[in-house]
Amino acid sequence: MELCDINKIKYILEKHGFRFSKSLGQNFLIEPKVPQKIAELSGIDKDTNVIEVGPGIGALTTELCRRAGKVVAVEIDKRLIPVLEETLSEFDNLVIENDDILKTDIAKLTSKNFINDKIIACANLPYYITTPAITKLIDSDIFDSITVMVQKEVARRMVAKAGTPEYGAFTVYVNYYTEPKILFDVPAGCFVPRPKVDSSVIRLDRRRVAPADVHDKEMFFRVVKAAFGQRRKTLINALDTVFGKELSKKQIEKIVFSCGLDTKIRGEKLTIGDFATISNIFNNMIGEYMDKKS
Repeated sequence: MELCDINKIKYILEKHGFRFSKSLGQNFLIEPKVPQKIAELSGIDKDTNVIEVGPGIGALTTELCRRAGKVVAVEIDKRLIPVLEETLSEFDNLVIENDDILKTDIAKLTSKNFINDKIIACANLPYYITTPAITKLIDSDIFDSITVMVQKEVARRMVAKAGTPEYGAFTVYVNYYTEPKILFDVPAGCFVPRPKVDSSVIRLDRRRVAPADVHDKEMFFRVVKAAFGQRRKTLINALDTVFGKELSKKQIEKIVFSCGLDTKIRGEKLTIGDFATISNIFNNMIGEYMDKKS
């Protein structure tokens, strides 16, 4: 069944009495080359298991099922379940789950459905859950890669370089755990309803080795979050706002200077390596402070 044909889409949806939900960010693909290309570039084969988020009426799901060993499609909208059961009835390597990916126990879901170890995630993500969904997928530490279609500007943020306007805490987070690469852009005209912005497909390959030596990840991301929490402030002032009860501003200034950084620098200029160096020193000094306090 051609699930990117606008007339067939309308027929199927009208048959099931379906109406698009703005709150769920539903935009269905009407350009068949897009789901084909996503599936091809995600790197799946018959030994691969796939978790798909937000299958819609199954345009991307179809391409995944044709290539993968098994696909589990997680759809939050229960109105789409009977639609998917009709449009994807030809596939016996598919499981459809009516669930919210943000509330799903991904480890439990994968252990229940998959035998092979190679697991990837692939999705045309609803815009409104882009960041939390990607975070949930990365944090699960299950997927070899995550290939998703997101807003173009979000994709640019994930691959941004230090010192650019797009660079931020989410950039650091994504690049610490994965190696992101934009695969191709998708114009707004490829969807119905047509969104207000263009999209990009990005692939995040899980890192086997961390990009920097981080002694304590909690401290590392605390430093990162602090540095970007108030972008107009210098790094020292931003860190002082968060760590002021544990370290004096003078101590923070000395640490930044000892790392070879200008004391007037802002957080957006720091690389992952810079954040790692600062957080390791913070971790040691705050640890000593807490020991003395106790």
